[in-house]
Amino acid sequence: MATLERETKETSIVVTVAFGAGVADVKLEGALAGSEPGRAAGASAAFARHMVETLAKWSGYDVKVHARSKDGLEHHLVEDVAITLGRAFRAAIDPGAIARVGHAYVPMDEALVLAAVDLVERPFYEGDLPDPMMDHFMRSFATEGGMTLHLVVVRGRNPHHVVEAAVKATAVAIREATKPRAERLSTKGAVALRREGA
Repeated sequence: MATLERETKETSIVVTVAFGAGVADVKLEGALAGSEPGRAAGASAAFARHMVETLAKWSGYDVKVHARSKDGLEHHLVEDVAITLGRAFRAAIDPGAIARVGHAYVPMDEALVLAAVDLVERPFYEGDLPDPMMDHFMRSFATEGGMTLHLVVVRGRNPHHVVEAAVKATAVAIREATKPRAERLSTKGAVALRREGA
């Protein structure tokens, strides 16, 4: 289990991640003004909340997020949640004791998305989701989580379906990648991660 706090002049975020039953408790508050072109105020934050809940349910990790915007801009709120969530996932996982890699195809109606992850400390994201805010969310989540994440949209017309399939596929890939493994896979041996002040 890992609990991380992130405090800036724009947001205040507390995230807890623990392997469990996929239970989510997600509160995103204070986003008053939309900063995404063509979106109603609050739309990005509401969709991000739904996607964090989906990530928890499909990954099997319990996720608690309490986030508050200080400047009212939902772009900052959604981005900072992704950053903190990625770091909390990283802190909750021992990359030397797991399968480390995983992949999944997930359909949602007309959409079909492949996600492939490697949880070794090689932060990289390759994807092209049709929702710029959620593409940024997934990039921030992967980068701050120290994972390599590839999302391939095989097909899909409805942006909501494509993004939701991508999040579900990522979650299933993470669940597969965090299965226990007896031997270490990396030629580097154990990868030691240390937090400042720890």
